[in-house]
Amino acid sequence: MKPIYILLLIAGYFLMLFVISVITGKDDSNASFFKANRKSPWYVVAFGMIGATLSGVTFISVPGTVASQQFSYMQMVFGFVVGTFVIAYVLLPIYYKYNVTSIYEYLQIRLGKTSHKIGAFFFLLSRTIGAAFRIFLVALAMQYLIFEQWHVPFFVTVIISILLIWIYTHRAGIKTIVWTDTLQTFFMLSAVLFAIYFINQKIGWTLPEFLQSEELIKYNKILFTDDFKSPLYVLKSFFGGVFMAIAMTGVDQDMMQKNLTCKNLKDAQKNMITMILLLVVVNFIFLSLGALLYIYAEKFGLQVPVIDGKTRTDLLFPLVAVKSGLGLPLAMVFILGIIAAAYSSADSALTSLTTSYCVDFLDIEKKPKNQQKQIRKRVHIAISILLVVVVVIFDKLLDKSVISGLFTIASYTYGPLLGLFFFGIFTKYKVKEKYVLLVCLLSVAISYLLKENAPQWFNGYHFGFELLGLNGLMTFFGLWLIREKKD
Repeated sequence: MKPIYILLLIAGYFLMLFVISVITGKDDSNASFFKANRKSPWYVVAFGMIGATLSGVTFISVPGTVASQQFSYMQMVFGFVVGTFVIAYVLLPIYYKYNVTSIYEYLQIRLGKTSHKIGAFFFLLSRTIGAAFRIFLVALAMQYLIFEQWHVPFFVTVIISILLIWIYTHRAGIKTIVWTDTLQTFFMLSAVLFAIYFINQKIGWTLPEFLQSEELIKYNKILFTDDFKSPLYVLKSFFGGVFMAIAMTGVDQDMMQKNLTCKNLKDAQKNMITMILLLVVVNFIFLSLGALLYIYAEKFGLQVPVIDGKTRTDLLFPLVAVKSGLGLPLAMVFILGIIAAAYSSADSALTSLTTSYCVDFLDIEKKPKNQQKQIRKRVHIAISILLVVVVVIFDKLLDKSVISGLFTIASYTYGPLLGLFFFGIFTKYKVKEKYVLLVCLLSVAISYLLKENAPQWFNGYHFGFELLGLNGLMTFFGLWLIREKKD
């Protein structure tokens, strides 16, 4: 598929997003930007959140991990289900009770101003890293498929990617995103289903024949119960998934901001439960696609792309879809899918980072009414520039698979958020706030040391995603040590 055709396809896709932006952006008030005036239909939010939860990381990286990790990712997905029920019936009632704009306002209500700022800081750090990884992924794919052939520098590709997000989110923010996410989820899922269909057709299989094939057996193992020391061990992955869901959704302003646009608590809970049940099926489909990609590559002699001496499993899907001769229809739906996957999470990240900084650090709701909108718009631009800088830095530093990098970073930075929220929820104590940052930093530092040295210290044990829960537990214990009298 020629680069110019890909570019025209992207232009058509963004034209649709801009039309939605114009329709939803007639009201560009802060109430619309931050909360969508609390009028979003729950079923629209639920469908759109599938795309936001998956993102470009899942779309490209999860299929790429199948060769080394098989279907072990489903162990985490089962943990996501339990974690989502905790979000729906423990955290959401608190957020609706206090009618928060930023969920970190709860930390001020419960623990104090310093805890509020620290919690918001860890979110800003976590989400900036996460959003930058996602944007990096789509920019890398676009560079590989289009701009490299035109000798366009990578940083220009990044600027274009983020500029497009800013254009369609700068007026109505989350109100626009709730609706664009539905479109993006549709394109993402369509791309995966079409890819499975076309690849099977090329191999000469029907879908049942693929699912029953001998080739699939070497990839489709789900439960890993043999080696407790392995990071893929079933219990470690499951509980890691529980903590990951609570941390990266339940105490994450990006994901919760969508939930808080629902009309009431009951609708928000229906949204969460519907979303996670659909997500189980969708993740299994993604892993099936990953197995099919490797089977296809083996049958037709394709090599996983190597860039700068590094094997990039993240680029196997783009290679098969666009450059292996499977036809124009698959190439077109893949391009739409990867764009939708990346932007469905990147656009909401830009909005949530803007919201958090305005509410948690600038106290925008206490500013004069005639200044509030202008402040929000300036912050929105500043966050966009920040993301450009971080993505370009990642391009120079990244040396591991994108999904592993994202979750590793999150294991460190989301842990203190878990500890802060659950200390507030499950105890009645205040804390000596001057020590809160120290507790959080020590928790992160100890987590890092454990991750790096566990094989030597604990007879070959390797931490997986359960490190996130341990990180949160250490923060909780540290807060307990600096508690004050009951209030």
